[in-house]
Amino acid sequence: MGLVEALDLPQGCIGAGFVRNLVWDHRHGGARDCRQEDIDVLFYDQDITDAEYDAEIEATLRESAPDLNWSVKNQARMHLRNQDAPYISVENAMRFWPETATAIAAVRSGNDCIIIAPFGLSDLDRLILRPTSAAPHKVAAFLARVRAKNWRTRWPKVQVVGDNNQA
Repeated sequence: MGLVEALDLPQGCIGAGFVRNLVWDHRHGGARDCRQEDIDVLFYDQDITDAEYDAEIEATLRESAPDLNWSVKNQARMHLRNQDAPYISVENAMRFWPETATAIAAVRSGNDCIIIAPFGLSDLDRLILRPTSAAPHKVAAFLARVRAKNWRTRWPKVQVVGDNNQA
C-alpha cells in the first residue's frame, strides 16, 4: 500500500505538477530525481478545512518519507485562495486550475491506478500548455505561472497556447 493510499484521505490522490513533470521529463528523453519535485497530495474534506490539518498530513508523510517534498492541499478550501465558488470535489477543483496539463491526478487503489483528468490527457501528451478558462483573471494567472516557472526552458518542446509572446 502506498503512503498516500494508507492515509485514506477522502478523494486522496497525487497530482498537479508532480504528474505533469514526470510525463514531460519522460517526453523530453530524461528524468529528474523525484526528490527534487513537490509531490502534490490532493484530497477533499469539507469537515476539516483548516490549513493546519494539511500541515499535519504533510508532517506524517515527511516522517514516513523524509527525503520527499510533500505538499498537501484540501481542495475543499482552495476556492477561497483562488476566488472561485466553492468546489464540490477534487475533480471539480481541478477544473479551476490555471492550465489543463497540470489538472491531472492519479489515485492508487490496490494494484489499480485511476486517472482524474477533467480536461483529458491530450494536452499533457501533446506537450501543450493552455489555460483552463478564458476568464481574464484565470488567463492572467496562467500567463504569470508560465513566465515564473520557466517551463519552456526545462521542456523546450512545450507549446504555449494563449500567450502571444510564447513565454
